[in-house]
Amino acid sequence: MVDWIEIGSVNEIPSLGSRVVHANGEEVALFRTANDEIFAVRDRCPHKEGPLSQGIVHGKRVTCPMHNLVLDLSDGKAVHPDEGCAMVYPVKVEEGRIWIAWQSAAIPE
Repeated sequence: MVDWIEIGSVNEIPSLGSRVVHANGEEVALFRTANDEIFAVRDRCPHKEGPLSQGIVHGKRVTCPMHNLVLDLSDGKAVHPDEGCAMVYPVKVEEGRIWIAWQSAAIPE
């Protein structure tokens, strides 16, 4: 069974920006794309654990502000030639409200 937790409104995240939420001892970065898609990723770069929430959002990717590692927000995987992956959380948006499935977090293989 998945526990969906309401996080807030899509409008609380700037377009091409992020917001950090804290839950269950984790910092999770919520990202909003130019097309208003929402993604949730653990706020730690797999390379040097930099704050992904401070990175640059472009398309469905974010670039880490520390060492320019690029991650795909949809699956958390580093974009070639980078290596590594970040934990991602399933997200759903209903009537402009963001929900995250905390127990379903996964690190891609």
